[in-house]
Amino acid sequence: MKHNFLFHLANVTTEEMIFIQEITKDLNENQVRNFELVYTGKRRDPQHVLLFTILGFFGIAGIQRFVTNQMGMGILYFLTAGLCFIGTIVDLINYKSLANEYNHKMALESRHFVGMAAM
Repeated sequence: MKHNFLFHLANVTTEEMIFIQEITKDLNENQVRNFELVYTGKRRDPQHVLLFTILGFFGIAGIQRFVTNQMGMGILYFLTAGLCFIGTIVDLINYKSLANEYNHKMALESRHFVGMAAM
């Protein structure tokens, strides 16, 4: 079974699991192993995004945006105290979608990297 690593990812969502299975279905065992190595180093656990968002209330706002490579929004949150905490509250509600969006980008990037290495 070439997608066993999905069960070992921390807090993997069903949406993320289906997406990864779809983009890796045409890879061989070795390529899936390489994808796993690259992707597990890049993905973000949704619970960590939630933790960073909560830290925005007590420390530096926007950490969750920096962690998900949204540098512009991170700077904006930092300078405006999380857009006067409204943006931070919205991110608390949508932390899973922030993590999923980032993880989808990293999965596609990892898939592209593995595909290029096979050439």
